[in-house]
Amino acid sequence: MGKSTSIRKEDSMIRQKQMLAKQFLELSQVKETGKKVVYTFVPGNLTELILSFDMLPVYPEINALQSGMRKKSGDYISEAEELGYSEDVCSYVKCDIGMMVSGNVGPTGQKLPPPDLLLLSYTGCFVFMKWFENLRALYDGVPVAMLHVPYQGGGAMNDTVVNYVIEQLEAEVIPKLEQVSGKRFDSDRLKTMMEQSAEAEELMVKVFESAKHVPSPVDAYFGGVYYVGPIFTAFRGTEDCVRYYDELYKEVETRRKEGKGPICPEGEIDERFRVVVEGPPNWTHFREFWKIFYDLGAVFVASSYTRVGGIYDEGFRHESSDPLKSMAKYCMGCYTNLSLPQRIDLLGRLLKEYQADGLLVNSIKSCNSFSAGQLVIMRELQKRLGIPVGFIESDLVDPRYYSYSNIKNRIDSFFQMLDQRKQMGVMD
Repeated sequence: MGKSTSIRKEDSMIRQKQMLAKQFLELSQVKETGKKVVYTFVPGNLTELILSFDMLPVYPEINALQSGMRKKSGDYISEAEELGYSEDVCSYVKCDIGMMVSGNVGPTGQKLPPPDLLLLSYTGCFVFMKWFENLRALYDGVPVAMLHVPYQGGGAMNDTVVNYVIEQLEAEVIPKLEQVSGKRFDSDRLKTMMEQSAEAEELMVKVFESAKHVPSPVDAYFGGVYYVGPIFTAFRGTEDCVRYYDELYKEVETRRKEGKGPICPEGEIDERFRVVVEGPPNWTHFREFWKIFYDLGAVFVASSYTRVGGIYDEGFRHESSDPLKSMAKYCMGCYTNLSLPQRIDLLGRLLKEYQADGLLVNSIKSCNSFSAGQLVIMRELQKRLGIPVGFIESDLVDPRYYSYSNIKNRIDSFFQMLDQRKQMGVMD
């Protein structure tokens, strides 16, 4: 690895930090500005629609993961468990509830406003419904809008389910947004935002597809969580979002043309192994977790987690010609809304197209949306492709379920196997 004592932040990183700071500042000033606040979820989010009403979205799972990275989640989880939440409940939920009952101070240290609307986009995770039932109890009287997104159990969308989602947008979601914001739905404004979404999505796909090059100029897992941030959360549909991805793509292209690897906290990674990963990262020990891999020269060239807020590399883009239909398809296409055979096919395609040496599965204790079926995924992909598969266990934001020594031992064994296969020419 090309080590550096101080890492120069690229322009895109600085821009994203400024965008987030502005977002949380706006949230802290809603009493003065009168802007309304919508609590909602990342998968299947309706960001463009929310922003078209000049409302501000808040994503509880983003606050939870940020609390995990800042070593605050353990205390918040303890607060929730003292209220009666089981140890087995999703740690995002407990972290979020614990943060709210502890004063609802967000990751930037600014107090978050209470919601004016709870918008439940129920996409692929049953916990979301129970989560918002609890928030409704905490915020008594706040209106709730529910968007039920059908699971792709049959492995495909059809007109019936697409129209079912559109009808809910028209009859349930938009009227609630109008009622709370006091503004009429502006379809022309929404269409403009959809065009900006598509532009940003096109650039983001180019960034991730740069990992097909050897060496890859990006890490599509640890670096990838930063790359998806603006488009999966509060900025899709904005000019800021397009500018961010334009800068990011130019930076990545420069690295690719110069034959450089991804940037990590200690410099550039000299690529030795190319790996696809299934499952979210651990947030409580994010940098330590990443270091295990970059010390080995391991680069994640693709991941399922960076598709949890939407899958774009198979051609989907938000469309201005029929924005509600486009949003319906977007909601149903998120990774955790896919059937198990669809997930297996997707991961198999990524392993081949990105020339990966193996698949690593990070099984998350408190996230059934990801962890259910992972053993089937492993067996099937080993059978189809004959590739090595590694398996580790951790959690999202509960620090009690991160064991450095156990994880390190398993990872070392996995990469020793990959190394032996390389020496034997199995991967050539």
